[in-house]
Amino acid sequence: MSFSRTSGIDRRLFLSSVLGAAAGVAGLSGCASGSAAADTKGALSAPLAAKVPAGTSLKIASYSGTQQLQLKLGRLGELPFKVSSWANISAGPDVINAFRSGSLDVANNAGIPPIQAHFQGYDAKIVAINITRKPNYLFATKPGSDIRTVGDFKGKKLAFSQGQAQGVVLLRALKKAGLSYDEVELVPLTSNQFFTALQSGQVDVAPLANSQAPAYLQQYEPKGAHAITTDVVDLLNLLWAPTAVLSDPAKAAAVAAYIPYWAKGQVWAYENPDLWNEEFYVKTQNLTPAQAKAVTALANKPLFPPSWSEAIKWEQETADLLAEGGFVRKFDVSELFDHRFEGIAAKSVAAEYRR
Repeated sequence: MSFSRTSGIDRRLFLSSVLGAAAGVAGLSGCASGSAAADTKGALSAPLAAKVPAGTSLKIASYSGTQQLQLKLGRLGELPFKVSSWANISAGPDVINAFRSGSLDVANNAGIPPIQAHFQGYDAKIVAINITRKPNYLFATKPGSDIRTVGDFKGKKLAFSQGQAQGVVLLRALKKAGLSYDEVELVPLTSNQFFTALQSGQVDVAPLANSQAPAYLQQYEPKGAHAITTDVVDLLNLLWAPTAVLSDPAKAAAVAAYIPYWAKGQVWAYENPDLWNEEFYVKTQNLTPAQAKAVTALANKPLFPPSWSEAIKWEQETADLLAEGGFVRKFDVSELFDHRFEGIAAKSVAAEYRR
C-alpha cells in the first residue's frame, strides 16, 4: 500500500495548501534558547495554584457562543477570572493560527489539531479530555451520487482536512474498508468548504458533523444526495492551550478553574436536550425543531476519564495513522498532555460521567 501521494500532490505541499501561511513558519517555536526551554519545562512541572490570582484573564474559543450559553442556561455561576474575549472559532487550523497570533488562550477541539500543531513546530498541550463513544460524523454524497458504502469511495473525490477531526474519521474509515490512499482522490479542503464542494460537485463525498448533515440533506436529498453512516468514532473531545499560556502560573490556574465549567456545561446540555435544542440548534444554528431533536438523539454522553491512558493510546494511533500516510512525522504523543490537569474534569462531575 503506497502512501506517498495524494492526487499527484506531495503530502508536504498538501499540508501547506490546507493550512496556509501558518505552516510556513513551522519550527519557529523550537528556536528558543536552551535556558528559555528549561524555564518552560520547569514552569510546566510546577504545581497549579489553588486560586486564580486577581486580574487574570483568558481568551477562550466558543463556537457560536456555545460556552457562554451553557454557562448561562446551566446557571453554573461566575468564572473566577476575566474572559477578555470569547472567540467564535472551532476549526483546528484556525485555532492553531489564533494560538500563534496570541489571540486565543484555550480551545475545544478533537484529537487531530494538537498533532497538527506539533508537526508545525508549535508547542501546545492537552489539559482536559471528554471521551466520545458514538460517531459524531457521517459521510454525505454530492447530489445524484450512486455511492452507497465506504467501499464505493474507490476512485472518488473525497473532501479531506488533515488538521481536523473530519480528516481522521475519513482516514480510519478508508483503512477499515481496506482502501489505500492511492485508490481515492483526497481533495484538500477545510470543513467550512465542504458544503460548497458537495453542492458544486467538486467532491463526491465529504464527512459532515451530525449537527450539519440535516440541513444539507434537507436541501439536496431530493436531488439525489444521501448519507452513508459510519461506525468510526473520533474518540477525543478536548481542551488544549499553548505552552506559553500554561507556563504562566496565573493563566494555568485560570485554565484549571475553567475546566470544571467546561465539563459541567456539557453535562447540562446532555441532561436538558429540549431546552438546548431550542436555545442553541434552533435559535443559533437555524435547524428546525425536528432536525435539532434528530441531532441530540445522536449526541454522545459526556465522559470525563480520571485517567488519560485510553486517550493517549488513541492519540498515538491517530498520529501513527497520519505518519503512515506521510502527513506528519512519527513522534511520541505523550508530550502533548499536561498531566497537571489530569482528573480535574472527572472530579467536577457526577460519577456516571466519569469513565
